[in-house]
Amino acid sequence: MTDTPTARRASAPGWRDPRLWIGVAVVAASVLVGALVLGTSDDTVAVWAATDTMGPGHALTADELQVCRVGFADAGDAALYVAADEQLPSGLRLLHGIAEGELLPRAAVGPADDATLRQVPISVASDQVPSSVGAGDVVDVYLRPATRSGCEGTAVCSGRPVLSAVTVLDAPAADETFGAQGGRMLVLGVHDGDAHRFFRLLASTDDPSLTVVGRG
Repeated sequence: MTDTPTARRASAPGWRDPRLWIGVAVVAASVLVGALVLGTSDDTVAVWAATDTMGPGHALTADELQVCRVGFADAGDAALYVAADEQLPSGLRLLHGIAEGELLPRAAVGPADDATLRQVPISVASDQVPSSVGAGDVVDVYLRPATRSGCEGTAVCSGRPVLSAVTVLDAPAADETFGAQGGRMLVLGVHDGDAHRFFRLLASTDDPSLTVVGRG
C-alpha cells in the first residue's frame, strides 16, 4: 500500500521575500509616473481676476488683482482676457465696471484717455448715503421726487437707479462739506452720455432728492 504524501499549505510571502519588494516598487513607480503625467498635462491658463468690485474710470493696479487659473475650451477665448504674466502698464483705467472675482477682459481696460469721465458732484442727505462710502467705491444712485406725481411721465419712478455702478472719485467726510445742513457731497465718475441723462432727469423732477446705495 502506497503512503499518501502530506499536503503543504501555501504560506504568505514574508517581508524578506524579494517578490514583495518588487511588487511595492512597481506600485510606487506607477504612482510616480501617474503624478508626473497629470502634472505635465495642466492645460489651464493664468489670467488676472479682480479682488473687489470696481467701477468705470477706476485706476487699476496689480494690488487689486489676483491670479486665477482657468481651463478654456478654445485657445481664442483665453486671448480675450489679460494674462497674469503680462505686466500692467501704468495709467490703466477701467472702461467699464467689473465684479469681485470676475476675470479681467482686455476690452474692460485702457489708457486714462480712453476712460474719460465727467466729474459729477452730488449733494446727498447724510441719512441717504452709507457713512462707509468713500473714494474708489462703486455705488448706485436713485432719484426720488417729493411726491409721486412729481415723476409722472419720466423714468424716475421706475425703481431703477438713475446712475448705475459708478465710481466715487472723492468723498469728503460730512463734517468737511455740508455737515451743518445734514448733507454730504460726493464726486462721481460718470460717462458723458449718462451724465447728460442724469441732469435731464434731475431738472425734470419736482423737488428731487438722491439716495446712494453702495455695492459690495
